[in-house]
Amino acid sequence: MALMPVADAYAAVLKDTAALPEETVALTEAYHRTLARDIAALRTQPPEAMSAMDGYAVRAADAVAGARLTVIGEVAAGRPFSDTVGAGQAARIFTGGVVPGGADAVVIQEDTTRDGDHVAINESIVAGKNIRPAGIDFREGDVLLARGTLLSDRAVALAAGMNHPRLPVHRRPRVGILATGDELVAPGSVLGPGQIISSNAFALVALAQSEGAEAIDLGVARDTLDSTTSGIRRARDLGVDVLVTTGGASVGDHDLVQVALKAEGVEMAFWRIALRPGKPMMHGRLGALRVLGLPGNPVSSYICGYLFLVPLIRALSGRTQVDHAFEHGVLGGDLPANDMRQDYLRARLSPGADGLPVATSVGMQDSSLAANLAAADALIVRPPFAPAAPAGSRCTLIRLPR
Repeated sequence: MALMPVADAYAAVLKDTAALPEETVALTEAYHRTLARDIAALRTQPPEAMSAMDGYAVRAADAVAGARLTVIGEVAAGRPFSDTVGAGQAARIFTGGVVPGGADAVVIQEDTTRDGDHVAINESIVAGKNIRPAGIDFREGDVLLARGTLLSDRAVALAAGMNHPRLPVHRRPRVGILATGDELVAPGSVLGPGQIISSNAFALVALAQSEGAEAIDLGVARDTLDSTTSGIRRARDLGVDVLVTTGGASVGDHDLVQVALKAEGVEMAFWRIALRPGKPMMHGRLGALRVLGLPGNPVSSYICGYLFLVPLIRALSGRTQVDHAFEHGVLGGDLPANDMRQDYLRARLSPGADGLPVATSVGMQDSSLAANLAAADALIVRPPFAPAAPAGSRCTLIRLPR
């Protein structure tokens, strides 16, 4: 059976993937959600001309060095001044105060000398100085947050300033993680002969949550058809949008995931791709349910999850940008020629003399080495049959999340 190219597998995973339905959430729940519609400002900011400094609101024509002006009142933030500043007059004003009528500049208090009801101007000023005009930030009707935006902390603050207490967002994708294998035990366990700690689900849950998905740990299915099938049915009963399995995707007698999936009606799109690490990855669908069958080795599981699950979550979330960003780097060491599989080598990054990061292999690239994966900053992407590459040559990188 020929191995499917990585690009074809990626296209299959994202094929006909539409954003999940819209829902409206309170602003306090909007962080890291994806906007379902464009958001326009409901107000002008600032709504009126405001002082940018503590000082005196004046007419610039009067505020020349040596001038002595009469102080007629005080303006504080939230307490506008109803009178008009006339010739030879000034109003004490504080940052955020509404500039009173007649005034067209603010002299900062450091450039003045106060004497009772009068203020002496020590430095001349020009019209508009230290005033924030109405609408300098944004105006009512301005579309400032576009559909498909992943709401950062700054975007949420902007939405609040635009006077939106609630926002339309896409529903979070629900991702179920099902580990498989008789050998798996929980962290903290006393290991018996042949047992290992189950770690893949922790990485995949964290990865899904970091992309804004709701992640559900479905536990560990034992190496029986009944246990594996039970885990798949539990995912369906919980209404997950994506079922991710780890382990049991190869060709051994105890690798039952594909058998169980097919028995449950999942139509497999592919199994085995030209990828290192992660050749035995598989993908299928059952109605709206998408299935990603990842290998059991920790590095293979994570790399496949990062390369395929993350873009799928982004697409289901309605994000406008779903692909990982590629960038150029420089090899920090020699690399041998590649074979038929596209390679994703774990690497550390360091600053380069020409501005490009230097990517140096973490060492052994075995798919079971979780410590090397944790130490990596990026993946060096090498296409099939890439020739040997010496240190100092250009390479293509995908940064890993930090």
